[in-house]
Formats: sequence, structure tokens, C-alpha cells
Amino acid sequence: MSEGAAHAQPNYWTIWAYLLVLTVVELGVAFLPWTKEIQLLVLLALAIWKALLVALYFMHLKFEGNRMRIFAIAPLPLTVIIIVAVLTEYVW
Repeated sequence: MSEGAAHAQPNYWTIWAYLLVLTVVELGVAFLPWTKEIQLLVLLALAIWKALLVALYFMHLKFEGNRMRIFAIAPLPLTVIIIVAVLTEYVW
């Protein structure tokens, strides 16, 4: 998108409501009698979903060009590597 180009204003209250609902769902999942592995996977998926909502709408990445999206996504592989390294150190 070119500099100064207008884009549709996101409905922040709707996004906030989605984030609130996802938080309530996370609280509900935490108290379900599921195995820890299933809870972890579900909570991780919900956290990623919430992070994407924040990044896309509150950080306006939805309305940016591909270059800005690449800058935002580029650190993710390093984050995964660090998390895996820490988890393997903790497990072993």
C-alpha cells in the first residue's frame, strides 16, 4: 500500500470482543479434565489465534504490503528454534 493511502478502519470493539471470548475459552480449557498434552496444544492454538488478531488488526499488518509482513514473520523461525531448545533442555 502506498504511503498515505487510506484503508478501512477495523472495528476495534469487535476484535476486542473476539479476544475476550478466546480468553474465556482458554480459561475453560484450563479446567477441563483433558490430558496436559491436549490442553497444551489447544491453548497454544488459541494463543496463536489471539496473537494473529492483535498483529493483523491492532498493529495494522492486514493493511500493509508484503514487505512489512515479511519483516513481522521473519523472526518466527528463530523463536521456534529457541523454544524447542529450551523445551528439550527442560525435558532431558
